[in-house]
Parts: sequence; structure tokens; C-alpha cells
Amino acid sequence: MMGRLEGGTEKPFYEFSLEDAVPSDHSLRKIDWFLDFGELRVHEKPYYSDTGQPSVDPELMVRMLIVGCCFGIRSERRLCEEVHLNLSYRWCCCLGWRTGFLTTLAGSRPKGRCDRRARSRGRAGRGPGPSPACASGRS
Repeated sequence: MMGRLEGGTEKPFYEFSLEDAVPSDHSLRKIDWFLDFGELRVHEKPYYSDTGQPSVDPELMVRMLIVGCCFGIRSERRLCEEVHLNLSYRWCCCLGWRTGFLTTLAGSRPKGRCDRRARSRGRAGRGPGPSPACASGRS
């Protein structure tokens, strides 16, 4: 006998906890244990203007950059997409599962800051540059 899906069995409201969705042994839980931004706003307050468009929350920005550095997400646009989609990233950034979200952190930090190779060459974000032979005029 063929079964039949009965209509109208959906619950009108769902109980969902982001806390329960992130496993207890997830690496972000271990990282979050060390993060304490209690006094961050007090120290950052003099650097923010009282006029103009509200800025990105400094705690959110730092948490997102930590997630990006830990999981190798180098593009800020990609990081915003990943935090929007990944529940464990949202949990680490203290965002609810229904919280609206920004689309980019553009302009929030200097470009090439996490690029170790560029920083060691002293040309953050400018590409590989000439080889030592070309720079000295030899071929």
C-alpha cells in the first residue's frame, strides 16, 4: 500500500537554539572561551564619531576577522557570506540565526593585512613584484 503525506502537520512555530546547533567540541567554542571584549567599547569610544552613519560593531568586526584568520577566509566579502550561512560562525560572532547582516566590511581595515608574504616583502597587497635579478638590472 502506498503511503500518503498528510497535509497540515507542520508546526506554525519552531524552537531553534543556535547554542544547541554548534557542537560542544567545535574549535570556535574553544576560541570563544578566550575572547573577552568587555572593555573594548570603552577603549575604542574616542575613535568613533557621534555623527554620520553608524559603524560596524567593533566586537563583531574583531570576531569576524578571527573567524576569517582561523579558517583561511581571506576575502572580506567571502567572510561576510560565510558568516551569513554558517551557523557556527554566526554563533562565534554573537549573531542570532534571524539577525540581519551586513554585506561587506569594506574600508574597515587596511588591505593585505593578513597576507604574510606581502607583509614580509614590505608591499602589502601590491602583488609579487619584480624578481631580485630584474630589480638589480641583471637579466
